[in-house]
Amino acid sequence: MEEVRAVGDVIVELRNIRKEFPGVTALDNMNLKLKAGTVHGLIGENGAGKSTLIKILTGVYTPEQGEIYVDGEKVEFKGPADSKEKGIACVYQELNIVKELPIVDNMFMGSYVKKKSGLLDYAYMNKKSEEILQGMGQDISAGEMCGTLGMGQQQMVEIGKAVLLDARVIILDEPTSSLGEKEAAELFRTVNILKGRGVSIVFVSHKLEEIFEICDDVTVMRDGQFISTTPSKEMTKDRMIAQMVGRPLNNLFPKIDTTPGETVLEVSHLTREGEYYDISFQARKGEILGFAGLVGAGRTELMHGIFASVVPDSGEIKINGKTVSYKTPQGAIKHKIAFLTEDRKQQGLVLSESIEKNLTLVNIDSLKKGIFVEFKKIQEQAQRCIEKFQIRTPSADKAAGELSGGNQQKVVIGKWVNSDAEIYIFDEPTRGIDVGAKIEVYNVMNELVSQGKCVLMVSSELPEIFGMCDRVIIMREGRKMGEVSKEEEHFNQEDVMKAAWGGKLS
Repeated sequence: MEEVRAVGDVIVELRNIRKEFPGVTALDNMNLKLKAGTVHGLIGENGAGKSTLIKILTGVYTPEQGEIYVDGEKVEFKGPADSKEKGIACVYQELNIVKELPIVDNMFMGSYVKKKSGLLDYAYMNKKSEEILQGMGQDISAGEMCGTLGMGQQQMVEIGKAVLLDARVIILDEPTSSLGEKEAAELFRTVNILKGRGVSIVFVSHKLEEIFEICDDVTVMRDGQFISTTPSKEMTKDRMIAQMVGRPLNNLFPKIDTTPGETVLEVSHLTREGEYYDISFQARKGEILGFAGLVGAGRTELMHGIFASVVPDSGEIKINGKTVSYKTPQGAIKHKIAFLTEDRKQQGLVLSESIEKNLTLVNIDSLKKGIFVEFKKIQEQAQRCIEKFQIRTPSADKAAGELSGGNQQKVVIGKWVNSDAEIYIFDEPTRGIDVGAKIEVYNVMNELVSQGKCVLMVSSELPEIFGMCDRVIIMREGRKMGEVSKEEEHFNQEDVMKAAWGGKLS
């Protein structure tokens, strides 16, 4: 793709955009300028309106008020096709990849090239796909099945689709949320290649360090409104956070001091072939036990084993000193284990159901009188959770799928807190949520351990591990590589990463 604009030329501009939904003003007086050859960061708390803004840019939503300009000319997007025609594309957090098809079919889906005979011209499409991917630094065969690719390469295929359509503005929505360190570095390299060709990149992320690393400018949103656009080199993390949440946050990791009690969970030699091997550890009441490691280390799989959503091949689990045996999540729940899964949309929520129903899924039996559900109790419990966890919603009847990511996470947390469990598994609990919502999640953990509960936390964010955990278990390729507590000298990022890469803690 050849450079289409001089660096700094405004390709797309939004002026005074307003978008309303029943009972909610999602955007109000929103402004944005996207320039050629730059990376523009877009940040804000969950519910700030970022997703709505993306849908305005891509023609999914039509604003009630305001104007959109492309190359200085006023336009109106009546649908996604209009936006695409103007060169705007989006790579969403949930990738739109058909894993059962090869790369070439994924890239040309909806725009297949045919020969004069009417047959598909795979020779041309394969060549074009590989040219685009190689131009992005990816040496992949166009015939390779997408299901065999890692998340990073699948994302490159999605970006390649945008390049194929000659997109001039590419929106990357939380692009590193499922990527490891190496894959994220590869993504940044590709972003810089596209930037060098004059493409405008919109980079939506909750990871503030990424904003400073890759973005030229950053726009802050709060409560659906434009707050500021500033060159990233003139911005500080404290100022950015204060603008996002409307107040300074002096402590990003509000860990409270607790005195861990007796062992509540003991795992011995837990194994599931191909996923994790011979894992043993103890977890105590009143502590947060972290699990660190690279993507593919087997941490999530281990948690599914403990919760019996995928049953281990061998090993033993003791709770409060007694060996227990259960083969289903229902059995785990009966033993007072709660599991906040990594994938809240697929495994944590029923997106089509109301917030109220989701909040009472686990403990519905306690809200019955005989065989009848007491709807008043359900309503009262849901309202208490909405207030306690500050879930932003006009009503408990709103479908969970209509909430922002951070508010969806609060619903999942509320659901499990209602179960009154003793052991809480938090798998990537702050993935894809903003800094303010993260602190609220940390405070829930604090409240749980202050009550003598046990928390297991899987996280790929090392600052979060060191900021909130009392002990850390490091895993690599399904095996336990080491264990350190916060009192030890090895409780630091360098040593933990060394173990995660296969080195030994000396």
